[in-house]
Amino acid sequence: MSKNLVDLSAVEVVGLLRDGKTCPLELLSEVETRHKDTDGKVNALPIICFEKARVSAQSLMQRSIKNRGVLCGLPVSIKDLSNVAGVATTYGSPIFSKNIAPNNSHVVDNIETSGGVVYAKSNTPEFGAGASTFNPVFGITRNPHDLTKSAAGSSGGAAASLATGSSWLAHGSDNAGSLRTPASFCGVVGLRPSPGRVPRGPGAQPYQHLSVDGPMARNVSDAALFLDAMVGEVPEDALSLGVTEASYLSASQSGIRPRTVAFSPDLGLTPVDPEVAAVCEGAAKMFERLGVKVRRKAPDFVGLKEHYRTLRAFNFAVTNGRLLKKNRALLKPDIIDEFEKGLSLDISKVIDATRAVAHYRQVAAEFFREVDVLITPASIVPAFDAELKSVTSCNGVQFEDYLDWLEIAFVFSFVSLPVLAMPAGYTATGLPIGIQLVSGHRCEAKLLSFAKILEDLLEFDLSPVSLPPFSAALEEKIVAI
Repeated sequence: MSKNLVDLSAVEVVGLLRDGKTCPLELLSEVETRHKDTDGKVNALPIICFEKARVSAQSLMQRSIKNRGVLCGLPVSIKDLSNVAGVATTYGSPIFSKNIAPNNSHVVDNIETSGGVVYAKSNTPEFGAGASTFNPVFGITRNPHDLTKSAAGSSGGAAASLATGSSWLAHGSDNAGSLRTPASFCGVVGLRPSPGRVPRGPGAQPYQHLSVDGPMARNVSDAALFLDAMVGEVPEDALSLGVTEASYLSASQSGIRPRTVAFSPDLGLTPVDPEVAAVCEGAAKMFERLGVKVRRKAPDFVGLKEHYRTLRAFNFAVTNGRLLKKNRALLKPDIIDEFEKGLSLDISKVIDATRAVAHYRQVAAEFFREVDVLITPASIVPAFDAELKSVTSCNGVQFEDYLDWLEIAFVFSFVSLPVLAMPAGYTATGLPIGIQLVSGHRCEAKLLSFAKILEDLLEFDLSPVSLPPFSAALEEKIVAI
């Protein structure tokens, strides 16, 4: 076989698996080689488990090809916030630096049942809190397009591994844009599905809707394929949904076009870098080549931000607030702040925020009765310096904290809409710029079709990037893996 299997799309490689032209063990060898060649520079996949993966691959290969699931033995990576049995799950925290997961998370069970072979865990900020991937356990994940830049977060390791070709498919999760911002920074695709589409847990909050798991990939069809592997009802997850009749991969390739497209550079809420806004609007207007008018329009989400902050802090307190008392010295300041906010919440704020969910969902529902897809920037800025914790200002506006600059992403989390981030273009210096496409309630199938049409119109090269050289000064900062 070709030595460039890692440069092919996931859909292409699964096709080779089904035709018997490659096998899971060969793919593991290929991806292990690419990991060795690239990860010392980017630090995307700090936890590897190739021996476990080979055992899984050999077991899978005992089945007939037609019974190996939709992934058919394709290697995949899992974000280090989800458990893989027998493998480290650190959450990027020194508290759990020696933790070995006894069982899989539900989504990992689904992926393995669907023929995915887990070989690595991707880097994430501590407890996934933050939109730049660094932590005291594994250090910084760097952007493959420019090693001095951030890969964003919290699925930064996942996005960077895709961009280097050390993953065909990468599991991620999203609360305040944790799939979408890294996809934007690294020039890949990330899909935040509706809550329940992909099972969550086991965990302490079976009814929370802000955090979801989802697929990341180099192109839209690959993301759809991975979504097919992730979905499936799990009784322990109160929100989990059953499998739809048609596959999401076929939906992505259906050619269903939007009739009405809206674009907003800022949702009337946030500053946006002018270059980002211009590139995203240019990408959105590609739909006009199909005779679809692109209108400037946005739902009225003014006032949503504070309610999101309340529910986010509440969720942090429920999930991990107990760690504050015994492990305060091992927690970073942003995490301490999140826990303290949640633990000190006035119940009236929680009540107001819960009522606000109903109000803003109604706003969103009315908007998407008239609009098939809304397009905005996935991030208000391109990739920033890797050593920075977060964006502190944009276009002359100063931000309150590390969450403020993510408003363009987290408003859609609050109202539980499916959102897909994908490449829109590049800055003058060659950094990727991403857009997010948003559709109505549980409309993942249509969203994937719209995104694939736009991807075809944009005609970008979505193959892995060649890592740039780095200076001796930067080399000293690179974390040794």
